[in-house]
Amino acid sequence: MSHLTIYEESRADNPILETDNFERIRDSLEEAGIVLERWPARQELHDVAESSQILAAYRVEIERLVAERGYRSYDVVSMHPQHPDKDAFRQKFLAEHTHSEDEVRFFVRGKGLFVIHKNRRVYSMLCEKDDLISVPANTRHWFDMGPNPRFTAIRLFNNPDGWIAKFTGDDIAKRFPLLEN
Repeated sequence: MSHLTIYEESRADNPILETDNFERIRDSLEEAGIVLERWPARQELHDVAESSQILAAYRVEIERLVAERGYRSYDVVSMHPQHPDKDAFRQKFLAEHTHSEDEVRFFVRGKGLFVIHKNRRVYSMLCEKDDLISVPANTRHWFDMGPNPRFTAIRLFNNPDGWIAKFTGDDIAKRFPLLEN
């Protein structure tokens, strides 16, 4: 189940909001300029679905975002506990960073923790299957896939070459809870 925890940036030990209520999550994130949507699958997807099948299942939603927001490319990314580079990938994204474009992810399977640092608050958003999150360009954030990652996500980009992380050098991510899986 999707879950949002909001903290003051200086109080990782004392959340000011914790909720599983999707409408409350969506509204709280919207106040910070973060988009959260639900995209239920229109087609049944098997656990071993290929990228082309996943993209076909969500074609209508993808085309809507491309038309509305001008995204120019998209792909599918997957991670599983046996992936040989899972630890390196996890560490890379655990440091606070920004991108010059929106970071848009739609979770087809599994889960991941997006943590957004904005307006002196930290929004810890556990995204799960059917969640689309859009973190605006130049917003400080980090992502945790946990020590045993298992997710598949559709990524949408403005820049066909993908996104480049610009690390802030702030160690704030080390002070907040990680994803346990």
